[in-house]
Formats: sequence, C-alpha cells, structure tokens
Amino acid sequence: MPAKPTLNEVTGYLDGAEKGTLSGVIASRPALVATPYAPPYPADAKEDPEKTLRSPPSFSSTDKQKEKESVQVSEKKPESDPPKPAAPAGKPTKKKASKWTLWRLWFNTYRKLFTFCFTINVIGLGLAASGRWQYPIHRPPALVLGNLLTAILMRNEIFGRILYWLVNTLFAKWTPLWWRLGCTSVLQHLGGIHSGCALSGCLWLILNVVDNFRHHAIQHDAILIFGTITNLAVIVSVLSAFPWVRNTHHNVFERHHRFVGWLGLIFTWVFVILTDSYDTTTQTWAPNGVQVIRKQEFWYAFGMTVLIALPWICVREVPVDIELPSPKVAIIRFERGMQQGLLGRVSRSCIMEYHAFGIISEGTHAKYHYMICGVQGDFTRSLVNDPPKTLWTRQLKFAGVSNTSTLYKRGIRICTGTGLGAALSTCLQSPNWFLIWIGSDQEKTFGPTISGLIHRHLGPERLLLWDSKQRGGRPDTMKILKESYYKWNAEVVFITSNYQGNSEIMQGCKESGIPAFGTLWDF
Repeated sequence: MPAKPTLNEVTGYLDGAEKGTLSGVIASRPALVATPYAPPYPADAKEDPEKTLRSPPSFSSTDKQKEKESVQVSEKKPESDPPKPAAPAGKPTKKKASKWTLWRLWFNTYRKLFTFCFTINVIGLGLAASGRWQYPIHRPPALVLGNLLTAILMRNEIFGRILYWLVNTLFAKWTPLWWRLGCTSVLQHLGGIHSGCALSGCLWLILNVVDNFRHHAIQHDAILIFGTITNLAVIVSVLSAFPWVRNTHHNVFERHHRFVGWLGLIFTWVFVILTDSYDTTTQTWAPNGVQVIRKQEFWYAFGMTVLIALPWICVREVPVDIELPSPKVAIIRFERGMQQGLLGRVSRSCIMEYHAFGIISEGTHAKYHYMICGVQGDFTRSLVNDPPKTLWTRQLKFAGVSNTSTLYKRGIRICTGTGLGAALSTCLQSPNWFLIWIGSDQEKTFGPTISGLIHRHLGPERLLLWDSKQRGGRPDTMKILKESYYKWNAEVVFITSNYQGNSEIMQGCKESGIPAFGTLWDF
C-alpha cells in the first residue's frame, strides 16, 4: 500500500496553491485537514472510475520539487481574498421587483379610496374656508357627522356581511374577470373609505370649532367647551388608529380608538343637542325636542350610535376546547359550523383585548369550527399557559377576502404557518380551490385535528404541502405557485402570510401578471 503524501504534497497537488500562501490554502480547504485524505480523481477518471477508486495518484520526485517551487512562488504573491461561500443548495434566488411594481403595490385600492375621499373633503374645506361654499357655514355639524357616519359604516360587521353577500350573489362566475377582481379589491380595502372619511370628519370638526370661536360673541360658553372636548376626543381616536400605533401597540390602539371614540360619541350627542337648542340670534336657549329631531345632525348621530352598538349586541361568552399540539400553537374549538371566508374576534374579557383569527370549518352543517392561534403575544401565550374553558366572542363573524372566493371558477390559496387558519375553509368547502401550505414540521406543530381535516377533504390533486423541516428549507415559492397556477387553470391567488412573505409573493405575482390578493393588517 503506497504511503500517504505529506501535507505539502496534498496542498501542492490541489489548485488551491495558486490562491495564496500555504496558510491561506489550508484555511480555504478545511475538509482536507479535518478528515482523512481522500484524493480527487485523476484525469482519466471518466474512462475508468473503478481504477480511480482503487489506486490514488502517485507522486514522483519531480512532482514534489515542482510543488515546492509552486508553494514558494505563491508565498511571494499578495494574499487574495478567500472565495465567497456558495449559497445553500435549493435556496431560491430572490429577484428584486421593479420600482413600478413596488409603486403599484404601495398605491393599492386602499390608498386610492383614501385619496379620493380625503381629496374631495379637502376641496370642500377650502371652498368653505374661503366663503365660496355656504352650506358648511350654515349647517356646520352636517359634514362632520356625515363623514364620521360613513367611516363607522365601513367598519360595521353587519354592513360588511350584507355587502359581501350581495356581491357574491349578483356577480359570481358569470361576469368578466376584471369586474370580479375589482369587486374583491374594493371589498378588501373598504378601510380606505373608513380612514379617509374619519380623518376628513376630524378636519371638518376643527373648522366648525374654529368658526365658533371666531364668533364667540354670539355663542354660548357651553357650546364652545363641548365643541373643544369633542374635537380632542375625535383627534385622539383618529391618531390612535394610525398604522404604526395599530400594528405595534395593539392594546394602546384598542383602548384609545374604542373607549375614547365612545366618549367622543357621547360628547357629540351633547354638542349636537346644545347647538340645535341655542338660538344665536336671540342668544337664548330654546330647547325643543321636535325641532332637534328634525335636524339632520340628530339622525347622523343616531345612525352612528346604532352602528357602533349593533356588533356588541352579538357578544356572548361561549364554551371552548383548547388543543395544544405543540408549544407554538393553540387550536380553539367552538360549537357550530360556519361558511368559508369568515374571521372571528375572541377575548377573555367582554369588552377588552379582542383578537381576530381566521375560522376553519367544514361548512354550516358541521358540528364545530376552529381557530389556529400562533403563540406570539400575551393573549395567545396565555392560551397555552392557562387554557380557558370559555371565551368571549361576537357571534356574528366578519367577512374576509376569502369570502369572495365564490366569485371565481378556480383559484389558488397559498399560506404559510398559522395563516392556514384563514385559508383552509375555502379549500374544504369548494372543490375548485387548490391549497399550498408552507410550514415547518406541520403534522407535529398543528396536530391531528388540522391534519385530519386536510387529509379527509383534500386529495393530492389539489394539495401541495411543503414541510421545510423535512425538505431541508423553504421552497422557491414563486416557482411552485406559478406551476400550480397554470396547471390548475386558476383565475386568482389569495395569500395569507407574514409581512415579508406576503410582500415577496405579491411582488412576484405582480411581476408575473398573476391576479393576487394578500394579507391586510388594518382590522
């Protein structure tokens, strides 16, 4: 058996000697030093691989002399940078989206609706402030309350369910695809109208209060005081709903937007009644219930009150069963089945800290429906550490974008991790939808209940499960999505993922011309 070559012989034989000094060569080839010597194939490896495996290459004295000279010469050369490590095998290459694509995604239907509503109101404010439009001067609360009423209406769950039902009933499948896509986009982004009108109502209220102070000589002090208090309450409620506050400080948003908003409604009632009961001409109080009821401001305030109160009438404390398949996930089981595309809010308290989750159900005939809660914040962590026997929830659930899946002939539902909670019902209740679910150790993490629902109702022909733990990493998401989209002959893609995953898939779909609707964080 031939003797093993020395370390210098090995490093001289390899091409690495040309990349720097001897220490640089060793550093760039750690496997050769850490493991027993395994020589590479010689030049004739392709002709006789067995011979290559049986006999390692021989080294003559001439070869040894050449390799020593090669090493000595290389030591005189300046050391070059070590080679960059290659990307892990199978890791998808991210393609950077164009600025035009990023702009189209940023200026979505939400911002278009917000811009439209806000621009119209700003124009009206300018005309009223300049004296060219007299209606807001003579009926100052009308535009304040009109905007606030519209903002509340857009967030009312009953109104939303009616709107979704009408669109799904009237336009499902037979209308042109562009029309159905437009309907889905508008329904998903009704929050743009909510935000635009709420901010506009706040500005109209500021104009109204400023105008009252300008004519304070003929206004009663009580009207000026309650106008200011109402203004402050509405401003705090609006500011607390800004995306940065809402997304990063949920409890702060909820407390201020809800409770300060309710205070603002009470002060609005007082402000409306005082304004309508005071005669600025005679500067006397003339309370008249009939006269107050005949004013449009009264009915605006009444409508706001009804819309705010209705969802709370549906709040109930219901029994639940908590399944804990892993420390990362809690599965909440409720009684009765649900239609697809709905989300529910749950809390340990009747009025505080409500959290929204997607609903999984086999249909309205089912005995149970489920929510998948990923353990992230205090509330979801408490479900694991101290599982409750009951939870508070609104029995009337609100509709999400998946509820419009009935508009389309065929579609793709792609989700990651706990996003399955908002996606699975659509695929369980409709044979025309294909599910792509990307996660880690899915069977163990999510347990037998969720796995059983999937395997009982979804055949391999419309299901793609990617377990990143078993497959050694995440997939090239756009590759598998495009292949599934064209193979399934889909019309649309619905996405439920985290912020980064949602952005990447939305950018890829926009670049590829695939109609897609992603996750929102504005409810």
